[in-house]
Amino acid sequence: MRTQPARRLHGMMGTQGYCRDQPMPANSSFAIRVYNCTVLLVTPDSNVSSVLERLILPTLPRIETAGIRADISIRVAQSGAQLELFIDDFLVKAAAAVEELVVALIKVLDDAIVARLDPLRAIHSGAVGWGGRVILLPGSTHSGKSSLVAELLRRGAVYFSDEYSLIDDQGFVHPYPRPLLLRNGQPRQVPVLASELSAAVADTSAPVGWIFALRYEPQSAWNVERMAQGEAVLTLLRNTPHFLSESPEMVAAFAKAVAGASFYAGQRPDVVEAADHILQMIDGPV
Repeated sequence: MRTQPARRLHGMMGTQGYCRDQPMPANSSFAIRVYNCTVLLVTPDSNVSSVLERLILPTLPRIETAGIRADISIRVAQSGAQLELFIDDFLVKAAAAVEELVVALIKVLDDAIVARLDPLRAIHSGAVGWGGRVILLPGSTHSGKSSLVAELLRRGAVYFSDEYSLIDDQGFVHPYPRPLLLRNGQPRQVPVLASELSAAVADTSAPVGWIFALRYEPQSAWNVERMAQGEAVLTLLRNTPHFLSESPEMVAAFAKAVAGASFYAGQRPDVVEAADHILQMIDGPV
C-alpha cells in the first residue's frame, strides 16, 4: 500500500507553493474539482497544458482558476531542455517530454487526493460497472488489476477505476476515472483512456454487486471459491491505504458495501480467460 507517500504529500499541502490559503496565480493552466478537493495545474505553455488536460482525470469537471484556492498544486516548469514536475516545491520527476511525466503525475495525484477524500474512503481495487452494479477487483499495486479492468472494458463494462475504488458511508462506489496505467507487454506503464478501449466512464455512484479477490498465477487454471461477507470486509480493509485508527467508520461503510454483493477469492489465469469466467459467473447484461 502507498500510505506513507500519501501522508507525506498530504502534510506538504498548504505549506508551500500555491497553498490553499493563498490566491491562485493568473497564469494557471487549469483546475479540476475532485470531489471535495481542488487541484491546480500550472504549465509553461499551451502544448504541455493540452496533453495534461487530455490525460489527467479527463472526465471530471474543470473549473475557473481566477480567485480559487487550491488544495493540491501541481507545477510543470521548463528547465533548459527538461520539463520538471513539482508538487508544491517537491520535485517529483524531470523528463524531456511532457508525456514522460504523466505516469508520475497520476501516481502523485493519487496519493495526494486519497489523503483528502473524507468522507469517501479508498481501497486499492479496480472497479467496473456491469448491469447497474459494480465489480470490485481488490488487490495491491502491480497485482494485474489494470489489465483485468481493461479486458472487462473491452467486453462492454463501464469504467470506474483501475487503482482506487472510492466508497461512501452507504457503501456505494464512486468513480475515480484516472487513465488506466497499462504495460501491454512492455516494461513501462503508459496511460490509456477508457475511450481508447471503446468504454464509457461512470458519472454516478453505484452499489457493489460482485467482489473478486484474485491472485494471478501464470499457467494456472481458474480456481475461485465463494467466500463469506465477513471475509469480504476484511479483504477491503486489508487493501485500504487509510489508517483504521483514523477512520473507524470505514468498517461500517465497507460492511454496507459488501452486504448485497457476492464475494469470490482464489487464483486466476490470464486476463482473457479470467474475464470469461467472471462474466459467466455474473451472467447478466450490461
